[in-house]
Amino acid sequence: MEFIIGISGASGAGYGIRLLEILRETEIKTHLVMTKAAAEIISTETDYDPEDIRKLADFVWDEKDFSAPIASGSYKTAGMIIAPCSVKTLGQVAGGISDNLLVRAADVCLKEERKLVLMVRETPLSLIHLENMVRAKKAGATIMPASPGFYNRPETIDDLYNIMAGRALDLAGIDNNVYKRWKNQESDD
Repeated sequence: MEFIIGISGASGAGYGIRLLEILRETEIKTHLVMTKAAAEIISTETDYDPEDIRKLADFVWDEKDFSAPIASGSYKTAGMIIAPCSVKTLGQVAGGISDNLLVRAADVCLKEERKLVLMVRETPLSLIHLENMVRAKKAGATIMPASPGFYNRPETIDDLYNIMAGRALDLAGIDNNVYKRWKNQESDD
């Protein structure tokens, strides 16, 4: 199985990083598209170097590389998660504006009816953001705001990353045990 992880330039780069770390421990091959803005956010928000994050993926594609296999529907993947998904990226996905590989890969997932999870990271939300969420949902995307639950009593930022990464993987149809589920006090992470 092959799966695409997109990291856009919204705050919350740790979500995408955690997804790559989790998938690295599986047999799933990952394709990474990280925007230039995402690399800048990673340097600001985390102790990671963007190059270290690229090493977590099996395949890394430049956001301007439209010759990448994931730009074509004939190249089979199981889907894509964009985490975090900026409202700019959300708007492009909702409007079918594929001016970079991140959005083109998302567009391919929609047109091929593959899983596409958009972990939108913005607050508060304007009417434009909400309407773009509705448009993306109607097109087949799953909208997942980066709003972790607290029923499992997270104690660290990593716990919050695990909750959201695990939920996103659930929505993408990828089995995982990286977070404590409702009424479940055990976790295998």
